[in-house]
This record gives sequence, C-alpha cells and structure tokens, in this order.
Amino acid sequence: MKLFSAHRAPSPRRVLMFMAEKAISGIEIVNVDLNSGEHRTADYRAKSPLSKVPALQLDDGRVLTETRAICTWLEGRWPEPNLMGVDADERAFIEMADRRVELYLMTGMANCIRHTHPGLAALEQPQFADFGRSQGEKVRETARWFDAWLQQRPWMAGDRFTIADITAFCAVEFARLMKFVPGEEGLHALQAWRDRVAERPSAKVV
Repeated sequence: MKLFSAHRAPSPRRVLMFMAEKAISGIEIVNVDLNSGEHRTADYRAKSPLSKVPALQLDDGRVLTETRAICTWLEGRWPEPNLMGVDADERAFIEMADRRVELYLMTGMANCIRHTHPGLAALEQPQFADFGRSQGEKVRETARWFDAWLQQRPWMAGDRFTIADITAFCAVEFARLMKFVPGEEGLHALQAWRDRVAERPSAKVV
C-alpha cells in the first residue's frame, strides 16, 4: 500500500497521526510536492481525480481519497486502539465531534490561510484577501465555542482521545499561519487541550 501525502499539509497530517496512534507500519509514504504542482499532473490525477491529498492506494490498485474515508478503512483494518467508536452510539457522537471540527473550525482556518498567506498564492489562484480575512474573524468566534466546550470535558468527543482530537489538533497547528494561538487570545481551555495533544508521540509526525 502507498499513502500519497504532502509535507506539513493538515489533511495528510491527520492520516499520519491516525496511523501513528495505531502504530501502523508497512504503508509506503509517498510525498507529493504541492508547490511544484505534482498533484495536478496526469499521473497523480489518475489516482486522485480532484488533485487532492491524501490518497491511499490499496494493494489491489484501488485508491481511497478523503481523509475521513481513509481513516475509516484503517480503523477497520487496525481496530485497536479504537479512535472512531466501539458501537453505533459512540461512533455517532465521535463523528459529530469530528465533523464539527472539520466543517466549522478547520475549513474556516484553511480558507483564511489559503486566501491571505503569500506562501500559498501559487496554490490558491485567485486569492481573495477580504474573504480570507472575514473567514479568520468568523473562525475565531467558532474557536471560542470550542474553548467553552473543552471547559466541560477533556477531549473533543468526551472522555477519551479520538479522531476528533486529531482533526482539531491539525487544524489548530495549521492555524499558526494565520497567527492564531489559542492562549494568546484568551482561549485557555483550547490551549491546554492543544498542549496535551502536542505531548503525544503521534503529534511529532508531520
């Protein structure tokens, strides 16, 4: 199997952290150079038609794209430690937490960075700076909600570390490019949660 990844990109990092938590080995990591446009080549598009990373090429040649789908496949193949729920009830609440993070936190942060950071100009054409700035303002409001959420529970989905924490950690780390550091904005619960995740060995994977 091969995982097509991209250095420092948040979505591939989610899969790498997920794999590290499960101590998965034997999957070849292939770096895709986004800056040179490798993800837009015909060869890569044959694997990932929308030119996105990550992509997991299975041994039978089929290719899975979309981070959540890849993690679902990995969870089925390597079920322990469990990161996505042990029964229908827990799976639903973990997925709710993960989707909240992905849709309302990570997406806004990504939009802000893609449209305001000069280093991403080659990847995001055209950039709309006003849109990016507005996304940055809105996502900070969302971050305050997550801070309040974490004042009531230790992890994003409740009492234990799950895929939702991986998604949120990768989002918050990526948000440094928009100069967002939770503790500097008074979001102390979010900062304390981030610091606990950063201590995990999987957080060192990039």
